[in-house]
Amino acid sequence: MDFASLNLCQPLLDALDEIGYITPTPIQAQAIPELIEGRDMLGCAQTGTGKTAAFALPILDAMAEDPWSGSRRIRALMLCPTRELAAQIKDNIEQYARHLDIRSMVMFGGVSQRPQEKNLRRGVDILVATPGRLLDLISQGYVDLSHVQFLVLDEADRMLDMGFIRDIRKILAQIPENRQSLLFSATMPRSIVELSRDMLYDPVSVSVTPESTTVEAIEQSLMFVMKSDKRGLLTHLIEEKQPEKMLVFSRTKHGCNRIVKQLGQDGIEALAIHGNKSQGAREKALGRFRNGSLQVLVATDVASRGIDVSDINYVINLDLPNEPEVYVHRIGRTGRAGQGGIAIAFCDENEGEYLRGIEKLIRQDIPVDEGHPFHSENVRSRKGNKAPKKQQNRGRGRRHSRNKSKGGRNNRNSGSGRRRNQRKN
Repeated sequence: MDFASLNLCQPLLDALDEIGYITPTPIQAQAIPELIEGRDMLGCAQTGTGKTAAFALPILDAMAEDPWSGSRRIRALMLCPTRELAAQIKDNIEQYARHLDIRSMVMFGGVSQRPQEKNLRRGVDILVATPGRLLDLISQGYVDLSHVQFLVLDEADRMLDMGFIRDIRKILAQIPENRQSLLFSATMPRSIVELSRDMLYDPVSVSVTPESTTVEAIEQSLMFVMKSDKRGLLTHLIEEKQPEKMLVFSRTKHGCNRIVKQLGQDGIEALAIHGNKSQGAREKALGRFRNGSLQVLVATDVASRGIDVSDINYVINLDLPNEPEVYVHRIGRTGRAGQGGIAIAFCDENEGEYLRGIEKLIRQDIPVDEGHPFHSENVRSRKGNKAPKKQQNRGRGRRHSRNKSKGGRNNRNSGSGRRRNQRKN
């Protein structure tokens, strides 16, 4: 199968050929034909599977086939959790649309809103945004979503974890009910299923690398270590392995900063990215990590969603996540597009319950590495213990009541879009 067989318009095929896209990835092969037909979609896919092209290409194709007359209006809205991911999606769209008269822009917080105001006044067709800044500019009267025909929620699970559910519902209320809606998530917890019921109509489901499996090319290992020895073990691994690119996960922003400081005391340069870092600092850290001048990057789960780096060879789970699905997503950072890599998990005396949940989800025991100087049999013996209540609750997503938001579809060319009254019936 090639992209020509997916019935995309010729300008898109020309752009894909110039970029070097030859064969669609599994998520693209599954999603694009259904989306061209106008279906709503619920997609489960890890980062690195090609899902940006899977949702962007059909939308660009529909917009090219049905051009807008008059001044530009926002016809497609794509929401995502982080600044980095928003910028990455917008850059990809610009590459795909290089031969089309379609204008896109990115909108996020942490930077001056004046350039974003200027772009909005010029008119845009596709808006890629984070929820907070978008709502801010809507309240100031700069954004009009009354002409949106296509809605995409990308990395929806992270947006809910970050507490964006109320913002998302407020945004949904600003969008026409007749639209085509797409929801993509790396994991499918109950909260995502409930949101999909609210915003999608008769969706087709596609799934690549389901949440209960891991990338086979990744070599996993587990190290039992006392919490007080984690710093020493991390330094030991960096000095021993000499990784080209190592991504270290911490559960909290404060933990990221502490790890960077401690590694600096051990003579190892590292930088952190998380929500409290300025956009400039995050871009600088990512740029150095991407070009290889920075060996170690420390991140929270939320910030990591925008890391578009294909050759990370080590992922270290310095803190085990309290949600097993997050572990699958973390280690997938070193297995993008089927590439191999090494994932090492540290488990301390308070994380046995988290480890059991992870191994239950992936349906295998992670091989234990005892050949390091900080191995603790005492920690291994406590694997069956429950996590302390304070840690058990840390980082859990907030619960919100189901406040249904009505979704719709885009009535494309033939006038066959489904109306809200039909849905009620």
